[in-house]
Amino acid sequence: MTTVHVHAIALGVESFGDDDAPLVLLVGGTTMLSWPDALCERLAAGGRRVVRYDLRDSGESTTADPETPAYTLRDLATDAAALVEALGDGPAHIAGTGVGGMVAQVAVLDHPGAFSALTLVGTRAVAPGPPDDDLPDHDQATMRRLFARPMPDWTDRDAVAEFAAAGAEILGNDPAAARAVAARVWDRTPGTAPPVQMANQMGMVFSRLDCTPRWRERLSGIGVPALVVHGRRDAFFPVGNGEALAREIPGARLLVLEEAATAIPDAAVGEVAEAMLTL
Repeated sequence: MTTVHVHAIALGVESFGDDDAPLVLLVGGTTMLSWPDALCERLAAGGRRVVRYDLRDSGESTTADPETPAYTLRDLATDAAALVEALGDGPAHIAGTGVGGMVAQVAVLDHPGAFSALTLVGTRAVAPGPPDDDLPDHDQATMRRLFARPMPDWTDRDAVAEFAAAGAEILGNDPAAARAVAARVWDRTPGTAPPVQMANQMGMVFSRLDCTPRWRERLSGIGVPALVVHGRRDAFFPVGNGEALAREIPGARLLVLEEAATAIPDAAVGEVAEAMLTL
């Protein structure tokens, strides 16, 4: 892992594969560890240079004040394009998961010359907040269970990991995998202040971003090959959101993972990697 500086900020990055291979840029959602190691390794074995990175206010990237971020969704999209330029391997296949998928959509729309393909995993075409009337919202029963829990002691690594595991069980993900990733995220978080930990563990900073103007109405202008991956059991962004993206992005392929929720399970890594490699 290292950092790359783009327009006065640092972005934490990790690379897999041959530096001379075509670039796949994985946008963290919000940390790079949202992307499974096994998927990065499979893509690299398929002849790609894979770079995953942390969004601002997470991991090894610049951390300022997650409670009042002085940047917008479009700044994060510009970060992605600038990172491709700094790496010198463009145009790149950009992939975003969760909130990182929103960054990836705007990046392709605002900086089309920087990107050659687009993969969206477990995301939607509208910013945090109430969705459009035709898009399914978060499953409310699941959200009540998820957010009714008391916050952990953010200074306690084990408590934070157990909190993540319990949340994963509510969402339908693998608790053991979530526990292990949360411990790694905790180790990479610059301090135990609750806002910083929440930005890393829960992505709460994203709900405070300025995400205007809307971009959904521009999706028909995406001119690169696109793949939409969505878990059938996703209660956070129900699968109808992925189906809408696949309908509205010209020529997009929809891959529904029947046994998945919000995370890419180990059993689906090979299928997702193969779909990405054939874009």
